[in-house]
Amino acid sequence: MHNHSHHHKPSLNRNLLIGIALIFGFAIVEAMGGWMTGSLALLSDAGHMASDGVALCIAAFAGWLALKPPSHKHSYGLGRAEVVAAWISSLMMLIISIMVIVEAVHRIHAPSHVNGGPVMIIALLGLIVNAFVAWLLARGERTLNIRAALLHVMSDILGSIAALIAGAVIYFVGWMLIDPILSILIGVLILISSLSLLRESLLVLMEGVPGHLNFKEIAHAMASIRGVKAVHDLHIWTLSSGKIALSAHIDIQDLNTWEDVLIILKKQLKENYQIEHITLQPESDVVDCQPCLEP
Repeated sequence: MHNHSHHHKPSLNRNLLIGIALIFGFAIVEAMGGWMTGSLALLSDAGHMASDGVALCIAAFAGWLALKPPSHKHSYGLGRAEVVAAWISSLMMLIISIMVIVEAVHRIHAPSHVNGGPVMIIALLGLIVNAFVAWLLARGERTLNIRAALLHVMSDILGSIAALIAGAVIYFVGWMLIDPILSILIGVLILISSLSLLRESLLVLMEGVPGHLNFKEIAHAMASIRGVKAVHDLHIWTLSSGKIALSAHIDIQDLNTWEDVLIILKKQLKENYQIEHITLQPESDVVDCQPCLEP
């Protein structure tokens, strides 16, 4: 299992680096295009792509950090770097989306002239670049961090489609308001995707119980094993993307049975909940348990 994850990383990081180069390169083209054509949809998409470029840079750096083995200073390794990266990049997206929406509302009140033809061409090129980067990223391993990067690129694709539609409508119909209206749509898309990612990464950073696990159900399952009297001081948290840890004090009837009970508990946690980083402390008398006596 351990080998498998290492096997994936180099190709994934190469894909990430290609993605970063393409996205930054095109963000510059799009920003110049947006500025020359007067299109806010293109400009906001360029800002969006630049934020994606930064997000992918953070992802590449975090992915590299996460590969470093545990040390005396970081006994769990640096896997959390990926989660911090996801949090930072989703926060950036949130700020960009609000800026786009504010500017678009301003534009609706004071519409400006947009040159539709070039907008269409640039947006179409952007769509192709983004689709290619999304395809590159989707081929690799899906950590929380890579999912964050992929989310950026997927919302980028939607941004390019919106800019393409805006350019087409302006070119064929001459309706200028479509530009700020679709810019608001791009802004809202970025807003929704960044909020969900912000919540997910914050849950990990705050040592929350992973969203897909039921704390009470796990406690009950552990306590119902033969020879276990009670389970207390139970903690479940995420170490890094895909790695869940659990620690608990197990009150058992007879300490001599601990070996067998431990094997059953570990098997249950691994098979039913995919929890492999387990620390369990047996106790025959709860009077000893310091955390349990504290209020």
